[in-house]
Amino acid sequence: MAGQNHRAVAVERIAPGQFKISNGRGGEITVSSGGAELSPVELLLGAIGACTGMDVEALTSRRAEPDRFAVQVGAEKVRNEDGNHLTDVTVTFRVAFPEGEDGDRARAVLPEAVRRSHDRLCTVSRTVELGSTVTSRIADDA
Repeated sequence: MAGQNHRAVAVERIAPGQFKISNGRGGEITVSSGGAELSPVELLLGAIGACTGMDVEALTSRRAEPDRFAVQVGAEKVRNEDGNHLTDVTVTFRVAFPEGEDGDRARAVLPEAVRRSHDRLCTVSRTVELGSTVTSRIADDA
């Protein structure tokens, strides 16, 4: 039985090269190897951006509501003796706050918020940077 800290999603094939990812709360997203949907690699980059973006937004928007808050995540996909993987993952924040004292306070904490998310808070980017064992198995009840 999984504890309260366990996280899981279900991935189900819905068409050739197309899968539905769902969580136990009713959330769903379609992922594909081509077409308009996000690819699994794009989903990973998006997860990094969304995770760190949520951290930074929570820490800065207490001071001022941003006029603009965007996160761009890019990486190089390589294929070498280690297999397919991403390198040089870069997260770029484009954040603007309104003029005034509240905006000044938000701007002042932005660099520390980005650092805290990167160094400690963002589970997704921390997992990618620290590395984690991925175990593949085939269930007996297929």
